[in-house]
Amino acid sequence: MSQLSKADPDAEVVWAEGSAVSDLLGFDLGADGVDRSGLAALVNSALVAHRRLPMLDVVFERAARRFATTLRNLTNADADAVLDNVTSIRFGDLMGTQSAQGVVGVLKAAALGGPLLIAAEPHFVHHAVDLLLGGRRGAAREGGRALTAIELSILQRVFAALAADVNEAFASVTEAGLSLERIETEPRFAAIAQETSVCVIGKFKLSLEDRASRLMVVAPYASLEPIEEMLRRGFSSEAGATEEGWRRRLTSGLLDAALELSAVLGDRTLRIGDLQKLGAGDILTFGDARNPRVELRIGPAAVAVGRIGKQGDRVAIRLDAGVDKDAAAIAAEGAS
Repeated sequence: MSQLSKADPDAEVVWAEGSAVSDLLGFDLGADGVDRSGLAALVNSALVAHRRLPMLDVVFERAARRFATTLRNLTNADADAVLDNVTSIRFGDLMGTQSAQGVVGVLKAAALGGPLLIAAEPHFVHHAVDLLLGGRRGAAREGGRALTAIELSILQRVFAALAADVNEAFASVTEAGLSLERIETEPRFAAIAQETSVCVIGKFKLSLEDRASRLMVVAPYASLEPIEEMLRRGFSSEAGATEEGWRRRLTSGLLDAALELSAVLGDRTLRIGDLQKLGAGDILTFGDARNPRVELRIGPAAVAVGRIGKQGDRVAIRLDAGVDKDAAAIAAEGAS
């Protein structure tokens, strides 16, 4: 067994190349200059533990549904969006994977700890621009060129709508105050966090007229920190959610449900024989012309009354009073 000698405090300390201490501290550089050993390798590992934030999965699922509706309304094309997965990664690693031809939207967050990002692939960017400019459906757009000022203006509108969708999705947890601040075509100009900062990412699969692409919502953990406890709770009481919180989230989800609202000028009863006799030019009367009331109905239930008129070139209804909330709730329950 070797003997330990007393160290000379003035002696120069030299770490032997390949020693255990050198490996531990991570000073072993490969021929390509990449550190593969010790603590440095551990610190630089791309594997990041994903904290459990159950409600964030719910937020991203809601965002996916809203993305699909928004894209259909904007492009008048068949569109779908589904949440692919939720993961985490260091911000620097994420930015290194972004295409120079994609577009990144920076979202300011009034009620969170910092901004978020929406990152879209070039396939989505080009196809969305084509559809909104009235391009031929199904036609492929040539990539490789810079977006024009008009195209960037159109994308500003698209990303503003997507940012509003993310904000509404967060409403089941808290008022996030999210809105689009700007869009960037160079990922390095969208650096909202330090390279070593851990981010949680919601990855979405998009389909726009059967053309597949991807979109990501990026949230640094630092931005989510003010609402982390809310995101941890989940829906069950076992996860610590209060009854009031459950009621608020359930109500928020129901308020997103779509119902068909009809404006009915009047009803009347006809015998089948009289109905069969009706022809072109016949006139049917409904109600009192001096008091032309219109009923707003959900299914058969009347929920409000108003007067018919016009606003610009569209038919309009001015309500005499607010909606009967009890009748609307009963009608909505029957329609669901």
